[in-house]
Amino acid sequence: VREKDSIIEEKDELVKELKDSVLRGLAELENYRERAKREQESSRKFAVQSFSKDLLDVSDNLSRALSSVGQPKDAEEAKKLLDTLLAGVKMTEKQLMQVLKKYGVERFDPTGEPFDPNVHLAVCEIADPSKPAGTVANVFKVGYLLHERVLRPAEVAVVK
Repeated sequence: VREKDSIIEEKDELVKELKDSVLRGLAELENYRERAKREQESSRKFAVQSFSKDLLDVSDNLSRALSSVGQPKDAEEAKKLLDTLLAGVKMTEKQLMQVLKKYGVERFDPTGEPFDPNVHLAVCEIADPSKPAGTVANVFKVGYLLHERVLRPAEVAVVK
């Protein structure tokens, strides 16, 4: 009887240890899930941090361009200011396109291409006998791809 009691006590102790071990394992798993969830939320929240930081230079250049425009005294000065402003805006657009490209965003202009509903959004149809039917005649908004996935379809007019 004592031997059986001893065996039962050993098994009870083993069961207790196994239960503790399972509970600790479950607690560790739950902690891991919570930690992974927090990390995922943080990653998602700050995923655009470097992209945003790079865009700040573009924003700064636009602000500088706008603040450099004063009141011209005459037509000649107005032309100089306009030329300078235009050059600054062109440089800023070039910088913006470089930043977008760095992050896998590319602009596309489908003028003259066959209409493709996967990357184009037909805004209207127009008659143009000089172009084949189903061709993109005009582009109202260029499209953008993010790593070959459509970020924004090009808004186009299609030849009837």
